[in-house]
Amino acid sequence: MASIKEMFAPKDLTVGPPWKRIVEFSIPLLIGNVAQQLYNTADSIIVGRYVGDNALAAVGSASPILNLLLVLFVGISVGASIMVSQYYGARDRKKLSHTIGVCMSLTAIASLIIMIIGPLVTRPMLKFLNTPDSIMDWSAGYLIIFFLGIAGFAYYNILSGVLRGLGDSISALVFLLISTALNVVLDIIFVTKYDMGVPGVALATIIAQGISAVLCVLKLISMKDTFDISLQFLKLHKEYAYGLIKLGLPSGLTQAILSLAMIAVQSLTNTFGELVIACNVIVMRVDGFAMMPNFSFGNAMTTYSGQNIGANKMDRVVKGSKQGTMIAVGVSATITVIILVFGRYLMEIFTDTKELVDLSMHMMRILAVGYVAMAVTQSLSGVMRGAGDTMTPMWISLFTTVLLRIPIAYGLAYLTRSEAYPNGRPESVFISLLTAWTMGAIITTIFYKRGKWRNKSLVNKQ
Repeated sequence: MASIKEMFAPKDLTVGPPWKRIVEFSIPLLIGNVAQQLYNTADSIIVGRYVGDNALAAVGSASPILNLLLVLFVGISVGASIMVSQYYGARDRKKLSHTIGVCMSLTAIASLIIMIIGPLVTRPMLKFLNTPDSIMDWSAGYLIIFFLGIAGFAYYNILSGVLRGLGDSISALVFLLISTALNVVLDIIFVTKYDMGVPGVALATIIAQGISAVLCVLKLISMKDTFDISLQFLKLHKEYAYGLIKLGLPSGLTQAILSLAMIAVQSLTNTFGELVIACNVIVMRVDGFAMMPNFSFGNAMTTYSGQNIGANKMDRVVKGSKQGTMIAVGVSATITVIILVFGRYLMEIFTDTKELVDLSMHMMRILAVGYVAMAVTQSLSGVMRGAGDTMTPMWISLFTTVLLRIPIAYGLAYLTRSEAYPNGRPESVFISLLTAWTMGAIITTIFYKRGKWRNKSLVNKQ
């Protein structure tokens, strides 16, 4: 029983071999990220199989808008993870309690904002994106239901960020696995039994996410040995609210930039027709799984870096950065090979249409090598964020996404116009993404080696 209890307890990443602590912490994150990806993937598989390719395209068209309006939660989550990890590493119970309490209050406010704004902007944004009329109603219904039930998504993602900062990557994983299984069951019931179509998968998702959020809240309430939860800590104290926003805003803006770029590129993708839209959905779903190790190691490096900087162990940060990045690159290279060899089987999970499978596999081959580059970017960016430097990764994302990817995508599409492809070749979208990933890895490495992130510690400044 003691060992089980320890599994669900906060983890001290400031002692022991760096690579071992990083891997131990990353594995639950990886499993959790895969489960998180299953939310959207289950939606895509079920609507693609039981409703049709147009329904699959509808879910894909809704995704960029959904991502754009969720940046508030991304920002709060990243800021919380950084502050929690540094205060936990410094063993400052009072500041840790204030940070977690303010985090919960900010999440409530952000959820309310999205519930009001989201449904109002859904159809105008879908029209702005040149969403085909054939999938407009499905896309709108999917988004509106999701926005109205956003609180579950928000609280799970933000409170799991708090748990990660405390070194507990197991609890959030278990809660997510429970809600993922529930999501799949509800997807099948709503779509096949009640014939609810695309809105049905949205409803299934928000119900399942609400369950995971409640479980996270109950877990935090039980952690009385680590921090305190009471009304005084739930008040929006200026110092902690400002800290969360200051640290989290760059990451939120980064996500907003990426989402805006996705919207801009989605608008281009939509001009290629329903087949390419559906292809993009399939590729991005497989891409989501391929990216999971990179995101997992990135999050692990943020917590590892934050705790060790809080404990004033910079030598461990540098050593762990090298070891963690090397492991991430190795894992990503292995996944790239698997995708190249078995990718077609993955595509066939989503659709029986041979032309769509062939096109999706062709696009996936273009992207494959970029996953190794993203392993470097995510790991080193995680280290910088954990240290409190969230601005540098933001500027790098801004440059590679806005100044590189979008012009390259539209430029290549323009240059490849022909009688067969009046709007250009659809490969333009994926070549631009590969270019952005590669340049991002190069630039991130340069800024990491410059070392200015070392002076951003929140704890050591106070």
